[in-house]
Amino acid sequence: MVTPSLPLAAHAVRSHRPSPDIIVFENVAIAFEEKVVLDGISFRLPRGETKALFGVAGSGKSTILKLALGLIKPDSGRIYTLGGDVVRMPEEQLFELRRQAGIVFQESALFDSLTVHDNVAYRLIEEGLPPNEVERRVREALRFVELENTLDLFPAELSGGMRRRVAIARAIITQPEMLLYDSPTGGLDPVTSTTIVELIVKQRDVSKTSSLLVTHRLQDAFTMATHYFDVRDNRMVPVPPGGRVEAPMAFLILRDGKVIFDGNLEELVDSRDEYIREYIS
Repeated sequence: MVTPSLPLAAHAVRSHRPSPDIIVFENVAIAFEEKVVLDGISFRLPRGETKALFGVAGSGKSTILKLALGLIKPDSGRIYTLGGDVVRMPEEQLFELRRQAGIVFQESALFDSLTVHDNVAYRLIEEGLPPNEVERRVREALRFVELENTLDLFPAELSGGMRRRVAIARAIITQPEMLLYDSPTGGLDPVTSTTIVELIVKQRDVSKTSSLLVTHRLQDAFTMATHYFDVRDNRMVPVPPGGRVEAPMAFLILRDGKVIFDGNLEELVDSRDEYIREYIS
């Protein structure tokens, strides 16, 4: 394995005032065709924290990601992302805000006609960076996900897990202030899922990037809450007994359009709520 390089999140462009919270939802509600999806939810993503979102299918997890980026508007409530009011923000400002976010989709969403190199480089080329800077950062991002030898391959030549790793490289190459993961291990076998989780932990602990993680796999988030990335050994290792991960890790559970839990692993395990206990069992 290659020793991770550290500057992936070091030079992000700051277009909003610094805030202790990366994302804030205040009493947000939204319905689609009279079906209520979110019913007055409130939560915060503090700077540097990773928060895993859980809930049954259709509970609004992916909707939260879209709302946070201003891709859709709530019926009521306020949303602040990177210090900006995305509910009232004009589209040109929303576009700039989205440039400060990295997104990893479940299906990777790579361009089939482009090589791995050009997929990862796409946003940098759009921004007009010099070719030598693009090349350096593409190799750095692919080295981070341990796929530097795939530069000239096309997505169809990669396994599902490799495509997901390329998607992570593409998400982090812009050195984002926040990362949004939409079921990044969905559809993958357990071994490959563990590889993806390790990369998420690596990004969390090495670059300290704030993240919202939508997942159906409690085990993924449990692993993230009980492991950290050891830079010296270049691998994910368990937190020693009595210790905790340096980067904060939280869990948010949705039910019937409402937040029924928002807290850390210890609080989740100790919850006496019958639904939560059944859910995590």
